[in-house]
Amino acid sequence: MGRIVILAEKPSVGRDIARVLGCRERGDGCLYNETHLVTWAVGHLVTLQEPDELDERYKKWRAADLPILPESIPLKVIRSSSDQYRKVKALINAPETDSLICATDAGREGELIFRYIYTMAKCRKPFQRLWISSMTDEAIREGFRAIRPGGDYDALYESARCRSEADWLVGMNASRAFTLRYNTLLSVGRVQTPTLALLVRRRREIEDFKPEQYATLTANFGDYSGVWFSPKNEPDTHLKDKAAAEAIAAEVKGKTAHVASAETRRQRELPPQLYDLTSLQRDANRLLGFTADKTLKVAQSLYEQRKALTYPRTDSRYLPPDMIPRVAQTFQLLPESYQAFVPGTRKEDGKLRVTGRVVDASKVSDHHALLPTANRVNPAAFTEDERDLYDLVARRALAAFYPPCEYNATHIVTEAEGHTFRTTGRTVLVNGWRDVPPMERPRRQKKKPPEDGESETPLPALQVGDERTVKDTRVKEDTTKPPAPHTDASLLAAMETAGRESDDEEIVRQMKGSGIGTPATRAAIIERLIQVGYVTRRGRTLNATDKGVQMIAAMPEEITSAEMTGRWELALEKIAGKEQDADAFLAGIRRFSAFLVDYAREKSPDLVFPEDTARRGRGGRKAAGLAAKAVEGCACPVCRQGKVQETDRAFSCSRYREGCRFTLWKDGLTRGGGPALNTKLIQLLLRDGRVRGSTGVIAIGAEGITFTPNGQEMPAVTRPLTWEKSAAGKAAKPGDAARPKEDAPRPD
Repeated sequence: MGRIVILAEKPSVGRDIARVLGCRERGDGCLYNETHLVTWAVGHLVTLQEPDELDERYKKWRAADLPILPESIPLKVIRSSSDQYRKVKALINAPETDSLICATDAGREGELIFRYIYTMAKCRKPFQRLWISSMTDEAIREGFRAIRPGGDYDALYESARCRSEADWLVGMNASRAFTLRYNTLLSVGRVQTPTLALLVRRRREIEDFKPEQYATLTANFGDYSGVWFSPKNEPDTHLKDKAAAEAIAAEVKGKTAHVASAETRRQRELPPQLYDLTSLQRDANRLLGFTADKTLKVAQSLYEQRKALTYPRTDSRYLPPDMIPRVAQTFQLLPESYQAFVPGTRKEDGKLRVTGRVVDASKVSDHHALLPTANRVNPAAFTEDERDLYDLVARRALAAFYPPCEYNATHIVTEAEGHTFRTTGRTVLVNGWRDVPPMERPRRQKKKPPEDGESETPLPALQVGDERTVKDTRVKEDTTKPPAPHTDASLLAAMETAGRESDDEEIVRQMKGSGIGTPATRAAIIERLIQVGYVTRRGRTLNATDKGVQMIAAMPEEITSAEMTGRWELALEKIAGKEQDADAFLAGIRRFSAFLVDYAREKSPDLVFPEDTARRGRGGRKAAGLAAKAVEGCACPVCRQGKVQETDRAFSCSRYREGCRFTLWKDGLTRGGGPALNTKLIQLLLRDGRVRGSTGVIAIGAEGITFTPNGQEMPAVTRPLTWEKSAAGKAAKPGDAARPKEDAPRPD
């Protein structure tokens, strides 16, 4: 009798499977016993060939050769992992091998890894599919008991192959076409480009935002307070300016007020749903400061190495009904620090409290929601990051099975001298799921203070007609705030919900499940945008660069729109469900790729990219300086002869070669709490000399540029308008690597 070869995706997973099967003998890149042999890939071992591997003429990037639309794209072995490929190929094709088991990750990409290896090796052996959601020994055994024929996943492979080839066709053609058009190395992709468009849109919203002054008025009625509001436009509490607020305050202070309405309603706050990967990444970014990529890596470690979490790359927040006994067992095996919360998950009859927010088989895709495993673990042995992330998942799993939080919500309207004041309060009656407290030490998480008119203590029992005296008033002046820059958390949310404004109901339905990208790929997309220079990360914020803005301006809407991505994901889902033909899908992708090439040639706008890497063949070279673009309507404030020009780092004078040293670094005010300088700010400053924003006032004059925070009289930071020559006598100009030490950019 021959041997069964099992191919895992990673060595660590292969070793776990080998241990469960009793494969203790070591071979070259494998573990085996008399009946089974376990080997492994190291992620992808095989990929699609590059254009110049299809045809020598594609080594040189030429517009005349586009579009590149091969009927089929051959495979190749990835050079860096070719040794492991040769070992795997020899093992799966060995005469003593009777059959194979695909044990790569249970998802679309895992299926592609196995099938590409199988195809490249020209293997003809029959194979089965192991599909598991946890790396505990019992889960692996259950997976082998429920093993299925490999052919059951043919449609999933077709979907994966179409995704891979579609990304190749669009990426290779569009990247070459737009790189040639602008003589700047540009990377275009079906997921990364609409994601970048979200960041560019937010940057424009911030730059176009016009702050407005407003004031709020709070009245103190003795045993409670209320904030002024407009009854015609509730809940608007903004008065146009401080004078208007002070006028009302003078009218009502010391006067008699009466309760116009007092309403208390019993309400319920449902427990949170279980985590999928995206919601975990958002909370980990908000509470722990983790990037999306870091969250995925830590969760993967807890899954593979610690056996503490189920499969993390899931897009579902639900469980199938047959998982409930396993969840009950999991709760009993949680570390001691969580055991005090376990009784609250059960009803009076001792069974778990199960609702449709937790259990719904129709909403479970390839994998169920993220859970702790039914495995005894010791968090003290984890790294700090692993411990904190495990804590988030464990507390969320417990809270999801708790009853709702019930509370009385009180809404009071008090009138004084014809003006109305609103008071809201909340009295908790049943803690419910809030008996599972949040993690003990969220990193850098600040408690949000209550707003005016909100009460955290019980309000007095009030009836309509009750009277109070306005004992005091408080006027608060403020400025409307621009939208906040995206963080990993907010960008993930935007990617998840993008495209839902579409008029196509089917697209809207699909976007509810996927949005831009998938939970497993979104982190990599964010990191890719940073890598290619379209986005920068400063602290927790993500900002589109000038290059990113120009990139989106150069692209047609068809590839920047989230709806396009939604249509692709819908088609790929239908291919996996045997509802759409793969060849027809790829034919449409070829037409789309040709459209992008034609657009780059004939319709793309004239743009100048602030790019520091110019195209040369397949690679690139460092340019001598950054391409500069003129700032419209701005003369140099120093020499009065040149024009202000902009690069991705600074504003300077077009006459820098003639000796004008005017230079304003974009991040020159940020250390004093000021904003980064942008085109719109410079235009306003040079026109008006002074700009008031949401955080303070920027002023420019002969002494330099200053930033003074709101509420302060003295500037927090001042920067000169000129940069002295270096010791070598070289004048400041855009793109110079050197800069004054006091103007060095802050580390992220």
